[in-house]
Amino acid sequence: MTSAAPSPQSGAASSGRTLTTLAGNRQRLDGGAMFGNAPKALWQRWMAADEQNRILLGCRALLVREAGRNILVETGIGAFFDPAMKERYGVEENGHALLDRLAELGLSDADIDVVLLTHLHFDHAGGLLAPWSEGQPPRLLFPKARFITGQRQWQRAKSPHARDRASYLPELLDLLEASGRLELLADGAASDTLGPDWRFHVSDGHTPGQLLPEVDMPSGPVVFAGDLIPGAPWVHLPITMGYDRFPEGLIEEKTALLEDLLARNGRIVFTHDPEVALGRVSRDGKGRFGLSESSGEVTDLSH
Repeated sequence: MTSAAPSPQSGAASSGRTLTTLAGNRQRLDGGAMFGNAPKALWQRWMAADEQNRILLGCRALLVREAGRNILVETGIGAFFDPAMKERYGVEENGHALLDRLAELGLSDADIDVVLLTHLHFDHAGGLLAPWSEGQPPRLLFPKARFITGQRQWQRAKSPHARDRASYLPELLDLLEASGRLELLADGAASDTLGPDWRFHVSDGHTPGQLLPEVDMPSGPVVFAGDLIPGAPWVHLPITMGYDRFPEGLIEEKTALLEDLLARNGRIVFTHDPEVALGRVSRDGKGRFGLSESSGEVTDLSH
């Protein structure tokens, strides 16, 4: 994993920045798939399974407000599925929950200036699309936003492996390309749209070229950990998902990120944890990583 480099401008930018986590549409997926080779006897201590062996997952986004602009990290799964696919993937809410959360803050999708996508799997990028309507073609939301994702992830999405082909939405990729507002970042590059104060950890373990943004806050950095660490249980190093492309490499990437954040008093935003939105990295006397503090959804976090 390529780590983000410290920025000399971080203190000035973080002073006026606020973070708000936004719970989008939830979904239910097979617990065994989500916990890889961990036995059910272990993972059900963390998350209860229903009668179909599915666990409840969040699809959380992060709203960053800074310098008069609204930046959204991910959009969750959204409501683009037709009824049959909605049932198949266990999507809970009927409407587009992320749009509802934005409305509670007095915002609409038209008020978002930038949408940053860690990767392009539909449970992270599907919220870019308007809710399903019978007989209507897919329609892109966020009409004023610049869309940012990794160059290698874009290439993967355009030419997917058989293992993850079903995770991408070709119609969404076409709409993003046609928008003229797509910025693709090379590994280690700064974003022209976001500026040098936004830095990225690059991870390949879950999917090639996943970008994990880091923002500086007064009490330490905050990383949106995407599907490298999708929830609090996955902070434990051996725990990976069956969906991960390179699980052994993912564990090495996770170790590097957690050690880095521990040294800098850093925190993680979890996209798929239904309860824990934010946690600070810790380590116990046996060297095991955990969280020294955690919280549910946060609003206008400025420290």
